[in-house]
Amino acid sequence: MKIRNICCIGAGYVGGPTMAVIALKCPEINVTVVDVNKERIKAWNNKDLNQLPVYEPGLDSVIKQARGRNLFFSTDIDKAIDESEMIFIAVNTPTKTYGEGKGKAADLKYVELCARKIAQVAKNNKIVIEKSTLPVRTAEAVKTILEKTGNNVSFEVLSNPEFLAEGTAINDLFKSDRVLIGGDQTSSGKEAIEKLVEIYTNWIPKEKIYTTNVWSSELSKLVANAFLAQRISSINSISAICEETGADVQQVSTAIGMDTRIGSKFLNASVGFGGSCFQKDILNLVYISESLGLHEVSEYWNQVVKINDYQKRRFAKKIIKSLFNTVAGKKITLLGWAFKKDTNDTRESAAIYIADYLIENGAEIHVYDPKVSKERMIADLDFLNTRSTLKNKNFLNFHESPYTACHQSHAISIITEWDEFADYDWQIIYSKMIKPAKIFDGRNILNTEEIKKIGFEVYSVGKAII
Repeated sequence: MKIRNICCIGAGYVGGPTMAVIALKCPEINVTVVDVNKERIKAWNNKDLNQLPVYEPGLDSVIKQARGRNLFFSTDIDKAIDESEMIFIAVNTPTKTYGEGKGKAADLKYVELCARKIAQVAKNNKIVIEKSTLPVRTAEAVKTILEKTGNNVSFEVLSNPEFLAEGTAINDLFKSDRVLIGGDQTSSGKEAIEKLVEIYTNWIPKEKIYTTNVWSSELSKLVANAFLAQRISSINSISAICEETGADVQQVSTAIGMDTRIGSKFLNASVGFGGSCFQKDILNLVYISESLGLHEVSEYWNQVVKINDYQKRRFAKKIIKSLFNTVAGKKITLLGWAFKKDTNDTRESAAIYIADYLIENGAEIHVYDPKVSKERMIADLDFLNTRSTLKNKNFLNFHESPYTACHQSHAISIITEWDEFADYDWQIIYSKMIKPAKIFDGRNILNTEEIKKIGFEVYSVGKAII
């Protein structure tokens, strides 16, 4: 079976960029990305490349080259499934908010719906690929659904987890440090693996493609994210000690990062990690451990999440304490809402929880983010269900300019590490603020000494208050 047509179910942060790059690098293969969300598909087809639903540096260029040639975005899911030899599943797998496993386990309802749709539509053999981050042995469940509810069609299910960092996803896809593919170690399973390997070798060196059994592949993704998040929580816990002792967390990070056994990556103290993967995958690992009776393992990984929550709460409390123990009626500016720079993704962003905590204490929140809309911010706050939508709208104010967002503000908090924040005219901003003017640098991106000279009181994560 020669792969001529690929379908991807799910046009989000993973499906869209990944399929765009596959289409660009494999011009002989037709790639169709499908989704039930009509507005999202409309945005992917928008002639104005600035209106793509996913902001990712370099993505617009890839879309411009491939869209309409061999890359298509559609809501006709049945047609795409029917015509494809290979189907990727890249739907959302959020943490469950209900029932068994609430707050920890991955919600697989969208994956199950995809499997049932594929089984219903498929009339010939298919290779089905898990692209979403999934718990161990999900592939087994997917294959059962496909084989038991289908039309006597043969399916091979592979695991091909993504290892993309939002903000650098296109570069990560172009220059992957590894591609992981897991599948059944049968002759048909190995053949399916090889078909996927053939696609990636159009631009990825074969030595960087690692094949495993399907369960190892599924677990590897969870473990990779858990290890990265663990490093962030570890250095963030040390930042609290630094602030109390006068040590500088950046100096500590540099010192330990010089140890080749440790390395320097993911040792930047901050207001806390966010995004769609880290917390979700750790909680999934916690749930799996609990399910297997490994309670000590579960407690160990759960502590990574607890430290992250603690760091966000601690940051918000610092703001309140510095403003004479009250923020009621005071204007607090948040610079940044996305969970990291160079993305419009806000899932689990520290900004959501910090804003919520400050609003609960009576603060008036003013926000500027270069890529996140007011509607998205309000929706993020509404999801917490702390108060009504009307109250959220009353307390959260959206600005299209950082200077208006900071005007007459009591304090500024840098939540996202957008490069532009370091380049503002901080003298002008200072002159328009309520005094004493305070800055809380949650990403340690400002030149502290220069900012202090202007007149600001500065709080940087992991450093003594200046």
